[in-house]
Amino acid sequence: MIVELSLNSERRQARALIEASGLRFEDAVDVMVGLYEEGRLVATGSRAGGVLKMLAVMPEHQGGSTLGELVTELVMNGQRAGHDSLFVYTKPEYAATFQALNFSLLARQGKAALLEYGSGIARWLESKRPLLRAGLNGAVVVNCNPFTNGHRYLIERAAREVGHLYVFVVREDRSVFPFDVRRRLVEQGVRGIANAVVLDTSHYIVSDATFPTYFLKKEDPAARIQMELDLILFASKIAPFFGITRRYVGTEPNDPLTAAYNQAMRELLPGRGIDVRVVERKRVADGVISASRVRELAGRGDFAALADYVPATTLDYLMGQRTYQKTES
Repeated sequence: MIVELSLNSERRQARALIEASGLRFEDAVDVMVGLYEEGRLVATGSRAGGVLKMLAVMPEHQGGSTLGELVTELVMNGQRAGHDSLFVYTKPEYAATFQALNFSLLARQGKAALLEYGSGIARWLESKRPLLRAGLNGAVVVNCNPFTNGHRYLIERAAREVGHLYVFVVREDRSVFPFDVRRRLVEQGVRGIANAVVLDTSHYIVSDATFPTYFLKKEDPAARIQMELDLILFASKIAPFFGITRRYVGTEPNDPLTAAYNQAMRELLPGRGIDVRVVERKRVADGVISASRVRELAGRGDFAALADYVPATTLDYLMGQRTYQKTES
């Protein structure tokens, strides 16, 4: 019998089983379930957003149907919650077990494998087929929280060096500015760059599935593994589909996690056929342009200073938001 574990006593039992299986227990999940036999917890698993995690099965119940029952329950729970794709991290040696449960392998590296239930990435790529262009293609991946003159500088520089430039905007809504606003500001900000194509990353580049620690902005033992899986997924499935052979990135003097991701990019991508080009960050009088600095200036209403940091389209949006907030208050 599979039931949701909501009582503290039930979660303590689950934690003991999870940690005995060599996994890290995490409180922040949307649902935790357990499979009982004769009143004894023999398996447990959880879902956090679209990611299945902390799947643990008693040794004597491994190799049978227990894991499949647990995963099926969590997949159905995730689908009822509105998730169109569901993911799981596991050890590479267990990847085949999940593939037998209708998961597809997205990427693997030395210590971990990332799999997706169903064929979401194939559907996402197919939906982008009209955007395919022949020739020398490059890519930048940006969050743009919000879009700045620094982003514009990076995109302009990259676009001059390639035939077509794919500008991937991080879709995950974990930033101050929601995705629809960030994408719109990017589209407005790159007008006039004829060979730039703006599109979203869906679940497959810097997302809650591929690189969740990116949004925490703090050191985490899992961060390096996630960086590598994210980049391997890009190199093995996304770049070949779009014909991307260059990826551009700006220097990162302020955020250690993003700097580590950029370093991992330089280490991993060239060996997989993707040249990584690093562009020096654009500067203004008081330092490099950063989205965090823009948010700081916007927060205190210093729009005169912002004119050096953001294009007119972003400035108009920020000033409009400020006016709206004053009206509401």
